[in-house]
Amino acid sequence: MSIWTDLTELEFQLRFVDANGVRTRTLQAGSGDPVIFLHGTSGHLEAFVRNLPAHAARFACHAIDMLGHGYTDTVAEPYRIERYVRHVLDYADAEGLDRFHIVGESLGGWVGGRLAADHPDRVRHLTLVAPGGTVANPTVMERIKTSTRAAVTSDDIDLTRKRLHLLMYEPAKDVSEELVEIRHAIYHRPEFVAAIDNLLALQEIENRQPDLLTEEQMGRIQAPTLIVWGAENPFGEIPEANRMHKSIPGSTLEIFPKCGHWPQHEHSERFDELNIAHLSRAA
Repeated sequence: MSIWTDLTELEFQLRFVDANGVRTRTLQAGSGDPVIFLHGTSGHLEAFVRNLPAHAARFACHAIDMLGHGYTDTVAEPYRIERYVRHVLDYADAEGLDRFHIVGESLGGWVGGRLAADHPDRVRHLTLVAPGGTVANPTVMERIKTSTRAAVTSDDIDLTRKRLHLLMYEPAKDVSEELVEIRHAIYHRPEFVAAIDNLLALQEIENRQPDLLTEEQMGRIQAPTLIVWGAENPFGEIPEANRMHKSIPGSTLEIFPKCGHWPQHEHSERFDELNIAHLSRAA
């Protein structure tokens, strides 16, 4: 299977949107209530290609490259959570999206959670997929920082392959060579290499600690929230998911067995069924 195979039957647009001066890559498909898909640290919109066909049958899907990621513009400042949130809102405003659903994976979940807490009038439903943002674990932060920097600063494509393998429970099944090549090309864009310290800013304790989602912030989330977590998530253990579940009023937690850090990709059919039902419920 390839990314193009996943999208064969889907009518979609891949284009750039001016989000208040930030040229932002977006893949748009379907019609209905808008859903914004947000990927993880050093990721890109292709993280959701397995999910877009099913979701586009019910919703207007907007999978975007987040600030400084993929083929979206970099900015000359450390990428902190408030800046990511501002970029998502600028994108939504540019596209005329007043209220929307958010599906955020890892860093995208962290940003989505903060956006839902601070701007409850904009978010209809929230889906957090192996979200980050509640702990500062130096071991995990060092793993992300070291593996990403090595893959970006070396031309050895095997380092990019290893960075992707870190995410999956069964890499041989879920990390295609096409996905490796897409990420390798992004990692070696001159703009991406030049901004790598800004992109990894949240892996530094002095930036991460003040940006963490607090219990008070999570308690303010009004959007119906689904949390999906891989039982073998290499970047966060199940107690972390349970704490988030207890902190977000009325949230639902689903643990996927034999699953790493990309539940939406590793178990796409189960994720699609759960998430479409979640987004379709009345708020």
